[in-house]
Amino acid sequence: MEGRRVQQLLCLTVTLISTTLPSPQGLKVTPSRSQFLKEDSVSLSCEEDGWTVWRNTSRKKRRSCGDGWGKRDGSSCSISYMIDWDIGVYWCESREGAAGRSINITVADTVILESPVHPVMEGQDVTLGCKTSLQPFNLSADFFKDGIFIGTEPTGHMTLHHVSRSAEGLYKCNIKGSGESPLSWISVTGRAPPTSGSPPVNMASLESAFRVFCHLVVFCLYFISTLLMVSIYRQRATGNRMTNQPTHQSDDRLNNRPAD
Repeated sequence: MEGRRVQQLLCLTVTLISTTLPSPQGLKVTPSRSQFLKEDSVSLSCEEDGWTVWRNTSRKKRRSCGDGWGKRDGSSCSISYMIDWDIGVYWCESREGAAGRSINITVADTVILESPVHPVMEGQDVTLGCKTSLQPFNLSADFFKDGIFIGTEPTGHMTLHHVSRSAEGLYKCNIKGSGESPLSWISVTGRAPPTSGSPPVNMASLESAFRVFCHLVVFCLYFISTLLMVSIYRQRATGNRMTNQPTHQSDDRLNNRPAD
């Protein structure tokens, strides 16, 4: 029975550790978009120190930054000159093999759609931009969602106000005389918390406090499980001594009994 309690406590400890420790960090892309024109430069960085940027492309599978592509600087990676070979899936990975959220990066010849790299929250505004390498200034652009025309913007920028889950889909843009952009998927998740009247939040401080809390939880659970196992061991040792004591006394009486 005691052994089963120890196993249950250890299982609870493992479960709490896995649910309270920070999840794998994502990939930050600068400029913040998933489509790039040829000859553009891009900076990729992992939000956690010690993580490395990896990618999969049609030309080379699963290569880390610096292994035939990009220039690595700690947890960051830069590509100074984007080409077709840079089209692929990018993500951050730890030394232990934990992977963060992946991002599909596309390289186009003439027209790209500027859209959010990561999922946006319900209630937020989302701005889409249509950019071409043929003209240095903004041109009128047509925008499409899931193949359906949703509007023309003379400045080449369209804002989706207070998005909901129905805004999820494949988007693209078209500039007459220049061409059409590749497709980009926009994902919508959750709901943005109200910000009016709220003081600014220091995310770095919150993250540090959360990590300290997680370490304290793990330490307390480990300490409790250790005390429980020591207590069970002592109880068993005491029980064994009490069981063996009458036998020794009986043997002593037999040895001291006078001979007939």
